[in-house]
Amino acid sequence: MTTYEEFQRATQFFDARDYIGAARLLAPVVADEPGNRAAVELLGRAYFHSAQLGRAERVLRDLVELDPGNGWAYEALARTLERRNRADEARRYRRLAAAMGAETSTGSEVSVTAANLA
Repeated sequence: MTTYEEFQRATQFFDARDYIGAARLLAPVVADEPGNRAAVELLGRAYFHSAQLGRAERVLRDLVELDPGNGWAYEALARTLERRNRADEARRYRRLAAAMGAETSTGSEVSVTAANLA
């Protein structure tokens, strides 16, 4: 199966709300192609939604490094840090997200993709 086919399959799992299944499929894709922003973002979202917050934080930090102009990534990282009871640290990322025009999320929903912000 190609990387694209694996990504598509993981997207189907994610859309079906099987976030753990999506993460299992995406982790090797991201390991093979760490510069694939779409795969990194979807993996971060899958980890976030499946409450694997340590992994979500790591992947979202990678996404911020990979795409420093992605306001959504900063917002998702802020929300992850808040869920990990690190509100002071999250404020920095929330301010950066706001400066980039990303909408503030107050719930557990982080489903807006970077493509939707462009």
